[in-house]
Amino acid sequence: MLTTIIAIYTIFVLITIYTSVMQIGYVNQAKRGKAVLLSDNDFIKAGNYSVAKEKMSIATTFIDYVMFIFWIGTGVKFLQDNIFFENEAFLNIAVVMGFLIINSVVSLPFSYYEKFVLDEKFGFNKSTKAQWIKDTFISFAMTLIFGSLVVWGIYMIISSLTLWWLWSFIFIFCVIVLINMLYPTFRAMFFDKLTPLQNEELDNEIKNLMDKTGFVSSGVFVSDASKRDARLNAYFGGFGKTKRVVLFDTLIEKLTTKELLAVLGHELGHFAHGDIYKNIALMGGMLFAMFGIFGNLPDSLYMELGVDKSPYAVMILLLLLMPVLGFLMMPIMGAVSRHNEYEADKTGSELGGSGGAVELANALKKLVNENKSFPLSHPLYIFFHYTHPPVLERLKELGIDIDDSSKSALGASCQADI
Repeated sequence: MLTTIIAIYTIFVLITIYTSVMQIGYVNQAKRGKAVLLSDNDFIKAGNYSVAKEKMSIATTFIDYVMFIFWIGTGVKFLQDNIFFENEAFLNIAVVMGFLIINSVVSLPFSYYEKFVLDEKFGFNKSTKAQWIKDTFISFAMTLIFGSLVVWGIYMIISSLTLWWLWSFIFIFCVIVLINMLYPTFRAMFFDKLTPLQNEELDNEIKNLMDKTGFVSSGVFVSDASKRDARLNAYFGGFGKTKRVVLFDTLIEKLTTKELLAVLGHELGHFAHGDIYKNIALMGGMLFAMFGIFGNLPDSLYMELGVDKSPYAVMILLLLLMPVLGFLMMPIMGAVSRHNEYEADKTGSELGGSGGAVELANALKKLVNENKSFPLSHPLYIFFHYTHPPVLERLKELGIDIDDSSKSALGASCQADI
């Protein structure tokens, strides 16, 4: 059984690296051709950034594989043999959190490199090292506190209930919903400063737009995201009365009022179609499958690992193998998501009136330009990684003319965050 699991994970890693290699080769060739959506210089720069990101992705995938072999080989047993608590609950929390802490420490150099080498080189990073250390410490502390509570909850379920995997799934699913509800609040408390939108005219325009779809929000807020990053973005967070509309200050600075309303119209399209709940349902299905599989693994597997079939061993195995199932489900989730994006574009353009499609198209082009997103990708890479349709296809669906030199790239991808 252990040999089979290692083989499955190895195949997953090889496919992941292969798609990245194909993407690198595709982008390196494409960036030497005619520029699409970007100026010649920005097209090359975006291509170089895309290649650099993929090279880093290959490195992180390899390190993840090394860590997987370590944990499967001796790591879990090492934690079991070297962490001592008389209280079983504390023991389980300590072992699982030890696993998470070690993985977090291993990933820190990559996080630092991405922020202060890669993003710095291409002009995205606006954060200081002090800010990064502070953010990292806060994230670490929150993981330690809330992660321990979640581990304790799963431990209690496994220790007390026969169908523990089913109840653990329900518990984790509820935690995910709760996180979605509280995300805007926690982000505002610890990371971004959110202030109510001061532009009364824009605020009224946004509220009128929300009224058209029945979207009830606790307010429209501006995030000071520019202190960390130069990219443009916006998000709707929370559920029920906790819902907030959050605009990055970079988005307000770069988009016109009509373009900004088109972007929000797109997001409201997701709300009108219930896409948030569809995504949660898809995530729930994936979690159910994960817990169903890992809840019924044979005892012999734990014997091969040299560890007890304890709650902490079950949780660590789940965390180790979760990326594999997530990767396998990504094409399905991506296909559903791409369909939802087209429908949201349609709704957003309709909410904008006669010129709505043009304004949304202009906003998409600006997002590509400002975020230096390379507008072409290998089809295999799109299949496994992208949740948004190719921007060129989105423009075509919006009725925007595309010159002949771009039509050959319609099977490629550029992922904007809206």
